[in-house]
Amino acid sequence: MDRLVNTVRPYAWGSLTALPELLGQQPTGEPQAELWMGAHPGDPSRADRGEGPRRLDDLITADPEGELGTASVARFGPTLPFLLKVLAVGTPLSLQAHPTIEQARAGFAAENALGIPLDAPERNYRDANHKPEMVCALGEFEGLCGFRRPAGTAELMARLGLSELDPLIDLLSVEDETEALRGTLAAVLTMDDETARKTVGATAAALAEHDTGDPDWDYAPYARIAKDFPDDRGLIAGMLLNHFRLRAGEALYLGAGVPHAYLSGVCVELQSNSDNVLRAGLTPKHIDVPELLEVVLFESAAPEVQAPVPVDATPGEELYPVPIDEFRLSRFTLDGVERAVDGRTAQILLCTEGSARLTAADGTALDLARGQSAFLPATGTPTRLSGTGTTLFRATVTV
Repeated sequence: MDRLVNTVRPYAWGSLTALPELLGQQPTGEPQAELWMGAHPGDPSRADRGEGPRRLDDLITADPEGELGTASVARFGPTLPFLLKVLAVGTPLSLQAHPTIEQARAGFAAENALGIPLDAPERNYRDANHKPEMVCALGEFEGLCGFRRPAGTAELMARLGLSELDPLIDLLSVEDETEALRGTLAAVLTMDDETARKTVGATAAALAEHDTGDPDWDYAPYARIAKDFPDDRGLIAGMLLNHFRLRAGEALYLGAGVPHAYLSGVCVELQSNSDNVLRAGLTPKHIDVPELLEVVLFESAAPEVQAPVPVDATPGEELYPVPIDEFRLSRFTLDGVERAVDGRTAQILLCTEGSARLTAADGTALDLARGQSAFLPATGTPTRLSGTGTTLFRATVTV
């Protein structure tokens, strides 16, 4: 077992206080957005096995089967297939979508062939992997996810009574749903700057004028966006999407191509081991409209909020099912009863409430405080979990 030393990424949309509170640290005065736990080369965790801190990706590269297990290496290759994060959203983060694995491989190879550096701001593909993800709320967590039905968005826009939105309402009225959604998003992202300024400005002003302060108001999420991004056409693009709100313990899975933006709250996020993002707005970062339109899935779908389900084979474990095998998210709520996890696959355990003790088959123990995490190599032997008033998230794979 390895206690992990993890990196916090200080993106502008991060919370000033949420991650410091989780980690038991003093706020820095700067936004802190993402706590990364895993072996992604962009910011790998570190572990000390007696010779000083080493990168987790280097430890895995040195002995893939010993660290990950033979079955995982045979199925997913000699790298940790997932990346675990805690997101602390203080202001809306970028409206975005992620590629399929085929799109990621093609895009990564094409940008490599063009000689675009991996850290270049105009880079779309920083690796050759897809990025499905699951978010699980640690408190109330809000965002936008998936396209609303075009007729519903047209009605939402029409109620604002703005002539600037009429061309978009007309596009949303096209009979073919895919054409309506694609055409409207493309129109928003490619309209000339003067038209965009007028359309976004009029919409932001109308939202501010009618803002009731009621969080259940139909326009509440878009009014919040308008306060932080009053000049960003991502405000209009965001109105095409469904609003969702998760309570603590509820989760949402997002597959390739699903447009989304997170608005507020703190969550655990488990995703494939990738950092590929195509953006549509609410950010000063690079937006590649043609590539985005190739990646986005243009179909309406309501967010499917999940509650965890008990795992019969592992008493005390609750699973958040996903349709893929390269990551698996579950949690334990420990209240004085010892539980156990098998050791057939590598896993990361994250404590989000209370404190936990992990005890290996040889009696070695590791204590985790709130906000701390551990890497468990695939030893083939179980690890016992104990604690009182403890919530422990488990990230691993299915083989």
